[in-house]
Amino acid sequence: MSLSDADRELVVAELGRDPTPAETVLFENLWSEHCAYRSSRPLLSAFSSEGEQVVVGPGDDAAVVRLPTHDADGNEVEDPDGETYVTMGIESHNHPSYVDPYDGAATGVGGIVRDTLSMGAYPIALADSLYFGGFDREHSRYLLEGVVEGIADYGNAIGVPTVGGSVEFHDGYEGNPLVNVACVGLLDEERLVTAEAQSAGNKLVLVGNATGRDGLGGASFASEDLAEDAETEDRPAVQVGDPYSEKLLIEANEDLVAESLVESARDLGAAGLGGASSELVAKGDFGAEIDLDRVHQREPNMSALEILLAESQERMCYEVRAVNVDRVAEIAERYDLGCSVIGEVAEGNYVCTKDGETVVDVPPEFLAEGAPMNDLDSVDPERPARDLPDADLTEAFEAVVGSPSTASKRWVYRQYDHEVGLRMAVRPGDDAAVMAIREAGTGLAISSGANPNWTTCAPYDGARAVALENATNLAAKGATPLAAVDCLNGGNPEKPDVYGGFEGIVDGLADMCRELSVPVIGGNVSLYNDSVSGPIPPTPTLAAIGTKAGYDAPPAAFAGEGELLLVGESGGALGGSEFLARAGGSDAFPALPENASEVLRTLADVADAETTLAVHDVSHGGLAVSLAEMVTAEAGADVALGSLLTLFDETPGRAVVETADADAVRAAFDGVAPVTMLGSATTDGTLSLTVAGEMLEYEAEDIAELRDVLARELD
Repeated sequence: MSLSDADRELVVAELGRDPTPAETVLFENLWSEHCAYRSSRPLLSAFSSEGEQVVVGPGDDAAVVRLPTHDADGNEVEDPDGETYVTMGIESHNHPSYVDPYDGAATGVGGIVRDTLSMGAYPIALADSLYFGGFDREHSRYLLEGVVEGIADYGNAIGVPTVGGSVEFHDGYEGNPLVNVACVGLLDEERLVTAEAQSAGNKLVLVGNATGRDGLGGASFASEDLAEDAETEDRPAVQVGDPYSEKLLIEANEDLVAESLVESARDLGAAGLGGASSELVAKGDFGAEIDLDRVHQREPNMSALEILLAESQERMCYEVRAVNVDRVAEIAERYDLGCSVIGEVAEGNYVCTKDGETVVDVPPEFLAEGAPMNDLDSVDPERPARDLPDADLTEAFEAVVGSPSTASKRWVYRQYDHEVGLRMAVRPGDDAAVMAIREAGTGLAISSGANPNWTTCAPYDGARAVALENATNLAAKGATPLAAVDCLNGGNPEKPDVYGGFEGIVDGLADMCRELSVPVIGGNVSLYNDSVSGPIPPTPTLAAIGTKAGYDAPPAAFAGEGELLLVGESGGALGGSEFLARAGGSDAFPALPENASEVLRTLADVADAETTLAVHDVSHGGLAVSLAEMVTAEAGADVALGSLLTLFDETPGRAVVETADADAVRAAFDGVAPVTMLGSATTDGTLSLTVAGEMLEYEAEDIAELRDVLARELD
């Protein structure tokens, strides 16, 4: 690890001297791309993060929004017991998951859960969005299996359900997979804690596992391209998780917050103790006095540098009033957790001592916020021309429906315990998960993901489509979007074409979220996802939540009793589609609706109507995949379409609606969006599909076999 010459000059000018070795590595890590967002922060002002529902926006460990409260009749009311809040956070563990897929993914879960704890919340849901190279490659399957096992083992052990997410396969991730994990937590207004130090003289208390040498320089490692030998050479930068300690920390945190013992808190994540403690005091315009010898350690003879930078897991830094320190220690002991009073909040500089000598003495705001921003060149990507291939209907349908990216993800989510906590109303495998927030009489819908085919074809429009698709998933369950967090993943920003694509996804995501009145209240940026295989596709993972009165939602599977309607307008193009990914060729990205917000409000109302029997969004794989996913052994469909384009069009903002009152659906969408008759649902478990006069017919078991490619190859 080393500080660049330009950064060293800035540090020397500020300090009036050369930095100590410990100061040098602190600046190198806290000024890294991973921590300081040096290449992305100038772009992030594009996002709107304000709204009446927003309690805590960007800049804390997690964001906080208030939920509407509903009475037994579904009316929105004021809660006499106080407002109910949820937290939202998302983080990436991309490089670690390439080097060590099991521990890399597991500690990604642990980190985002602790971000939730630091706000005073109890974690209630996880959503993971995963991106790998081609599924036909052995190394991609190795990474997939390790990542899923790591998420499952950690999440299941700590008792936090993994309720949703996405899994995508694309050649661009061959040398650099992405593991993006979101967490939702629950709290009320009395429990809210922030990461802003409150008062000089308060003690800084470290609670949790002992500090070791694992994860050294993790923030710096995450800010560099992956080298060819990363799997062996960078393994020391990967943290090792202990979910059973995390579970104890969750319960201890619950007690600490319930007894109002915490003034502020910060998770020890990137840059370890040095990062957490300096950021906490800097946010409150304070300094700190820290004795590193007081930190409980599990390895002998650790240096100041190692103690400050180790990213050992399952640790929290709390600001505690002196009168409450003994009680905090008692609770930590009850849960068999380590507890050290390492120093206190102070006026002035951020100061650390070791063996009686001062090893760090720097202005905290300069350390935490002083990194200069990068001024980078960008090049806009070219727009593809239309070059559509001739395709056999049967071959094209089976290729798209059986593609690993659009196929069933049951092999993944069956390994997650999504029932723990007893809140699941709509389970994984649907458009969106729905959880019962009984404290507010409100259903909380959760959707998360992105589509690399879309953003490879057109970064700006593809990112707009990602936002629209996630919001459509919520609307299909009858929910109204409330807020979102994003994980913006890109390659090496020093390459103008890569940075141009990254700019595109930032602006596209921001613009569509603004169109939908969805505040983006927090997020994460992960750049330098570049390897000897090249840069990843620009990947704007969005995790969005929505709310509805009650917890009931229409299924995404056919009931077998109603007429089938397609609501929403086609974009008239196949750019970014799974069809072109399989068949070859190119096309412009489809046009998106200009009144997307109105379309989704109408769809949510229709989804909640008593005469609505099923709703499923149309996006990845187009109608081919939507219809295939809706077929069951008890219910099928008879559908007629005019063209291959109609079958494989992936324009988001559309949905298939099975209804007992087609006229009511048409009336609801009158003047809002087109409604097209597709056919009718049947009770024979068969999909009969006619496209431009050519007919296909598949039994439910045949479709299930097509869609079960992950289980077939991995079990």
